[in-house]
Amino acid sequence: MRYTVAVSSAHAHLFAVTLQIDEPAKNQRLSLPVWIPGSYLVREFSQHLLQPSAWQNGEPIAIKQLDKHRWQAQAEAGQPLELRYEVYAFDASVRTAFLDAERGFFNATSLCLQVLGQEDQPHGLEIVAGKATQGWEVATGLTPSDTDAQGFGHYLAQHYDELADCPVEMGRFWSASFTAGGVEHRFVVAGAGAWMDGDRLIEDTRKICETQIAFWHGTQPPPFSRYVFMLYASADGYGGLEHRNSTALICQRADLPRPAAPGEKHAALKATDGYTTLLGLISHEYFHTWNVKRLRPAEFARYDYNHENYTELLWFFEGFTSYYDDLMLRRAGLIDDATYLKLVAKTINQVQQTPGRLVQTVAQASFDAWVKYYRMNENTPNATVSYYTKGSLVALCLDLTLRAEGHSTLDAVMRELWQRTDGGPMREADLLRALKRLGQRSYEGEIGAWVHSTDELPLSSVLQGQGAKYSHDKAPLAQQLGVRVSEADGALVLKTVLRGGAAEAAGLAANDEWLGVEFAPAKRGDAPEAWRIHKLDELPALRARRAELTAVVARDKRLLRLPLKWPTESHAVMLAVSDAAKLDTWLSDTRHA
Repeated sequence: MRYTVAVSSAHAHLFAVTLQIDEPAKNQRLSLPVWIPGSYLVREFSQHLLQPSAWQNGEPIAIKQLDKHRWQAQAEAGQPLELRYEVYAFDASVRTAFLDAERGFFNATSLCLQVLGQEDQPHGLEIVAGKATQGWEVATGLTPSDTDAQGFGHYLAQHYDELADCPVEMGRFWSASFTAGGVEHRFVVAGAGAWMDGDRLIEDTRKICETQIAFWHGTQPPPFSRYVFMLYASADGYGGLEHRNSTALICQRADLPRPAAPGEKHAALKATDGYTTLLGLISHEYFHTWNVKRLRPAEFARYDYNHENYTELLWFFEGFTSYYDDLMLRRAGLIDDATYLKLVAKTINQVQQTPGRLVQTVAQASFDAWVKYYRMNENTPNATVSYYTKGSLVALCLDLTLRAEGHSTLDAVMRELWQRTDGGPMREADLLRALKRLGQRSYEGEIGAWVHSTDELPLSSVLQGQGAKYSHDKAPLAQQLGVRVSEADGALVLKTVLRGGAAEAAGLAANDEWLGVEFAPAKRGDAPEAWRIHKLDELPALRARRAELTAVVARDKRLLRLPLKWPTESHAVMLAVSDAAKLDTWLSDTRHA
């Protein structure tokens, strides 16, 4: 199978794709994936495939669409078959394909039809240069076979799965390389301003990679011979998608590191929380190189691109990766103890301020990702819990419990799983066996309570046992009222009304525009006191100490007056250092198997 990808029209956002099949089956069938591994939602990529045609012996032959993502070419067996089609590409996410006059990006799951029955045969990809790509370069994790200095030309994949797992970045991008674990790593950034401090980005990323390679392998090399980071800097984007030897990332342009002032080595990291978030994203996707791309759910031993692939283990593969992403920043020396504890507290508050944690277990959340996590609506926080955030807290509780009992650590458990499964498919039973062997007792009770029930996690006790001070502060006003809001363009709009909160009790609903508040008159015969509001933060001063008010909202163009009882004060978790030596044993643990 050989695919040729060229720019058909950058302004129309069209890729032209040609697929040549040397030895097709009779009436060869083809399909385009409906999802991309790592993003658990059926996305129907075939909606963007246009005007497919088939050719054999230089003559057009019939091609019939069988369903939403499959086609059949009326071909003779054994004679070369050619398919031609275009793909509309205007989704700037990491999951699909994008093309304009400045940049191109694609995953093969969006552009490359599967040749059914021949998925395990070698696949070639040619990326064609043209007038629209003058001055562009190419970056990909695919193996080059015959490419020019800019990266245009021929690449090889052992099978369709490898092709699907290697996205391609094209354009005028910033590029640099470094070595970690004896392996070359390339980092390309599209959309950055000339002010970006590339040296700092490279040095910090190198520290992350060295720390993670040492975590998994000690002084041994990693299980890949090259790695590519592809980062797109946009006005307001964020996200990442992991691959076996590369990752596609999106960040806000403002979060890129800026150069230090004259005379300074680097600006203080704490001054840019957004850059810390970017480093956490880089760490997260790189950790996935081991945890989900190689060590992976048994259900993902072989991807089925035609429909949902279910597993209850995303709490482990996404959640445990989320635990280690920021921890690796601390171990790499990129954040200090206080910053790390602040990030942990943020995660704790996100989970505890989600009523859905009492409705759905984190194992159920993993299984339901296809219909809940990736299909968020105004009721999502009330109905589900994130397997990222709660999964990371399950990892934290396991790690600190193991450490408190003195027999092992979660680090050792992860390496044990890697070795016992040979970096391959695993089940929950494999985790339980590793915990029992290294922790010297069964952890079925903890996994049952923390993963398969909606019981609260013992966060306070395990954290304080490892040198962290666990305390509470006044929760943000939105949380006290039980709402999540948008305050754009002077309009205060309720996005979510949380279960059991004061706003729900008052009858407020998602999509209400909160226009103002009224208070009962101070004296009989006086007019009610009424105020227009644009932000929630205006409420406390207007309320003073009055316990009741009337919320004036617009709903479906009707004005409603809803009595609201001011809630009792609620709290948010805060973490600080209480025993630096004990905390350092946990946060600086760099022991290897």
